[in-house]
Amino acid sequence: MGLKRKDLLSLTHLSADDISLILETADSFKEVSGREIKKVPALRGKTVVNLFFEPSTRTRTSFELAAKRLSADVINFSPSSSSVVKGETLLDTARNIEAMQADIIVLRHSSAGAAETLARGVKSSVINAGDGWHEHPTQALLDLYTIRSRGMGFAGLRVAIVGDVAHSRVARSNIFALTKLGAEVRVVGPPTMIPLHISQLGVRVYHNLDEGLRGVHVIMMLRLQLERQGRALFPTIREYARQYGLTGDRVKLAEPGAIVMHPGPINRGVEIAPDVADSLSSVILDQVANGVAVRMGILYLMSGAG
Repeated sequence: MGLKRKDLLSLTHLSADDISLILETADSFKEVSGREIKKVPALRGKTVVNLFFEPSTRTRTSFELAAKRLSADVINFSPSSSSVVKGETLLDTARNIEAMQADIIVLRHSSAGAAETLARGVKSSVINAGDGWHEHPTQALLDLYTIRSRGMGFAGLRVAIVGDVAHSRVARSNIFALTKLGAEVRVVGPPTMIPLHISQLGVRVYHNLDEGLRGVHVIMMLRLQLERQGRALFPTIREYARQYGLTGDRVKLAEPGAIVMHPGPINRGVEIAPDVADSLSSVILDQVANGVAVRMGILYLMSGAG
């Protein structure tokens, strides 16, 4: 059973059943990464184009690995060496790629709404790999998968999302998904980094980190989005680290067995202490590993093969 939709642009469009289907499909591909030959023929003959207009290490590499392990043909598009530098628009670029029989386009772009604009203009399936401050659906899905793989259910789960929530597409996607699945979501950060009306999304707002961490099962740290802020939202990075950095003592405020997550890249000593990032409670590298299986599941379902 597939997702019955052409594109994956936002988690607001997915039902709880859709999310469960993606996570269950990822289960079936998880073991592929442990094989000596890490490949299955599920997408043989399909073409996946990674269209990344922003720098990316984890997401682009994860999608490339996922597609190759499904036996798809993969094209990595670099704007700096394309006709984009000559003034070609995003839509024209995509239509030219589509004319070469691309089945799935994975888009990362600095402008919110770019993925939706692209999806309306092409027949190929479009997967949003992050658009400005808007959303990053596949990151949230791999976060859900990582939580689930630790034996945690979502109903009644308490999750604290800490840091620059205002500029974080990862935070938005996680809020949409977690609240849809019945979790209690807390957002924690200075007032300048918390959207004014975010409580309307069904989350609780905290400006004191210690209060926000008490009794949570999952701590999701965010990095400072300095490249998107455009202005100083906190006096100094040192002051931010003192008030909102996750230390070992602060982890103890959470429930016993709580896990620490981060979408990466991490800024050690700023939003998270090095000893916490490398501790047994940290699942940061699990998130990276799980990203491949989740994206394999997404590509499989979006291709219509499911």
